[in-house]
Amino acid sequence: MIEIKEVKTPKDVKIFATYPLELYKDCPYYVPSLRSDEVDTFNPKKNFSLDKNEIKAFLAYKDGELVGRIAGLINKVDNELTGKKFIRFSRFECVDDIEVFKALLGAVEKFGKERGMEIIHGPWGFNDTDREGMLTFGFDERSTYATNYSYPYFYQNMEKLGFEDESKWVERRFTIPDEPYDRIVKLGEKLKEKYGLKELAEDCSVREILSKYGDKFFETLNEAYGHLDGYVPVEGKARKNVLSQFATIVNTRYISFLVDENDDVAAFCIVLPSICEPLIKHKGRLFPTGFIGVLSAIKNPKELEMALIAIKKKYKNSGINAVAISRVMKNIIDDGIEKLESNPMLETNFSIQQQWKFTDNTIVKKRQTYKKDIGSLVDYAGELEITERRTPTWFKNKDKKKKEA
Repeated sequence: MIEIKEVKTPKDVKIFATYPLELYKDCPYYVPSLRSDEVDTFNPKKNFSLDKNEIKAFLAYKDGELVGRIAGLINKVDNELTGKKFIRFSRFECVDDIEVFKALLGAVEKFGKERGMEIIHGPWGFNDTDREGMLTFGFDERSTYATNYSYPYFYQNMEKLGFEDESKWVERRFTIPDEPYDRIVKLGEKLKEKYGLKELAEDCSVREILSKYGDKFFETLNEAYGHLDGYVPVEGKARKNVLSQFATIVNTRYISFLVDENDDVAAFCIVLPSICEPLIKHKGRLFPTGFIGVLSAIKNPKELEMALIAIKKKYKNSGINAVAISRVMKNIIDDGIEKLESNPMLETNFSIQQQWKFTDNTIVKKRQTYKKDIGSLVDYAGELEITERRTPTWFKNKDKKKKEA
């Protein structure tokens, strides 16, 4: 028998946050999220995206054993912008059991139906800086810090349940050249002079840049990404979460932050040090010792992940991305970086896909979201409360070891 329980108590939240560690414990390709970020998902004092999102999270039990989790998000801003009645599913992990899939997705459908929603789709997060998309290719490749891993049975079961394809992304691995591309360097130098561009990353810390140009950063970000699938403008208090995230793991050698003659943010490029290895080693925990490995990976990285590149609308098709790319690529080569991967790039984002045609790269992963009209799975949700509270065996053992220690 499969039962669904709504996440309500602090203990429920901890079980929800740590379940993926159990599901993927023997998987070398899974990279855990920061444990604190997962727990803070439900805390409105720390996750400011909750101001404009409604969330419910669920745990699935089969014969008394925990077998999965899922969250349902109603993003009010996205629904206003699209005119659709969407509910997003997010943080979806479970065992390979089609009945468990039905029960968890049915719980989100039921929540959505109660709120007047008509379409379920995902995996989507709160905004574009959250993890999104389900892996469909590249199952033997390690995830990046910013992406989800999922076993092949996930997308296979989505298709069995009648979900349709929605947004699609590719992820690329780049061959690092021996020296910067001469064409890009020359073009960058000309454009920097033509538009009177100033590179802030040469002399300022990340905190100094964001302190002065934070609002303008988001203006350019929202302008550049606003037309893309599922994009929700990052506004209000939610900006604090994004700023905190970048300020924590950015190394200024691998970013470019260009302002023009009017002191507007003309373009930026953010490439992040990979913190995957310390996260895997410490199972997503920063404390008591995980932060040491994370700081080392940020300061002296061997691997990098391409996070964001954005250009203000008035400079679209001007080529000033060459200014940002040439600076970052020079430092990547000088520092002997061994591995450079992109995070997901939408297949329909023609400009970003064209941008990398001049480089030597390989598509190593693909992912996508799925959608379906609400209705067919609602009845599988069952009761949203379990009469007897169950704690997973692996969670009990963890608590026991703590007490013994």
